[in-house]
Amino acid sequence: MDDLITSTENGLYCPAGDFHIDAWGSVGRNIVTHGHSDHARFGAASYLCTRQSAPILQKRLGDVSIDARDYGDVIDINGVRVSLHPAGHILGSAQVRIEHRGQICVASGDYKRQPDPTCAPFEPIRCHTFITECTFGLPIFHWTDPTIVMADINAWWRDNHAAGRTSMLAAYSLGKAQRVLAGLDASTGPILLHGAVVPLVELYRQAGVTLPPTEHASVENAKLHRGRAFVIAPPGALNSTWVRKFAPFSLGAASGWMRVRGFRRRKAADRGFVLSDHVDFDALLQTIKETGAEHVMATHGYTTVLARLLNDRGQRCTIINTRFGDDEDEPIEPAALAESEGAA
Repeated sequence: MDDLITSTENGLYCPAGDFHIDAWGSVGRNIVTHGHSDHARFGAASYLCTRQSAPILQKRLGDVSIDARDYGDVIDINGVRVSLHPAGHILGSAQVRIEHRGQICVASGDYKRQPDPTCAPFEPIRCHTFITECTFGLPIFHWTDPTIVMADINAWWRDNHAAGRTSMLAAYSLGKAQRVLAGLDASTGPILLHGAVVPLVELYRQAGVTLPPTEHASVENAKLHRGRAFVIAPPGALNSTWVRKFAPFSLGAASGWMRVRGFRRRKAADRGFVLSDHVDFDALLQTIKETGAEHVMATHGYTTVLARLLNDRGQRCTIINTRFGDDEDEPIEPAALAESEGAA
């Protein structure tokens, strides 16, 4: 591994600057790429993040020491130049650019290349070493234009409304829920939010993101808007008895894993919408090319496949084992991929 970034028991570490990135243990200074719980963890003496991520970290971590910066601000940390750049993943998400003695390393965090009205678009950065996520690092994962996906979601809602069914959509509470909400046609009917989604939507509004009117998915609103509403809830909530108060309903799910037919079946979803906040396979390769990196470090996801592909092409790629998870849902076992649509 390059000397600029090493892997420790507490996560990615820069020895020259004496700081961690998305650490998962008790550390000193911790630079956080975004607010998902597998990247923003309690235990650091201080946190550095983007100005838009700070309220999310405060909500997740409580009263901790946070240094919030704008995208592009350059901070000198023990002689290492550090700056944060848009990752396009969720509100405030950032790549971390590190420069020391002429060497540049970029840690991507989670990222995507598709347009998203709820966060700043990804910014390719030239570097010597690129640490990239691989959540969907297989050729079967390719995303449809999100405007087409949102048109399908709105058509599904209209059909359910006409049939007197509530539309229940499973979407991760931070990032995916707000992205879907931004694309909904509020003229169809009322939009209700699960209690886990409500405060995070408010943080987006406070950050200046335009979203349609919403109401809490309470018992009273379930009765008042029965058969007409669009309900957004975390995937776990839709596997509980909580959904019964909205019956009759149709169950949908928005995730990159919906590309896999067997996954939709296991989730018992009536409709699956392929919408991810992570980069798909083609955009992953395109991004690596755009960075010009001599060395790629692959982490969390299908790292082995990517490393083999790049090394076969003559590009140096190594694997970093991290504890980062998947904010969309659990990864798919290889056997299930045989059922994938479009698998080659």
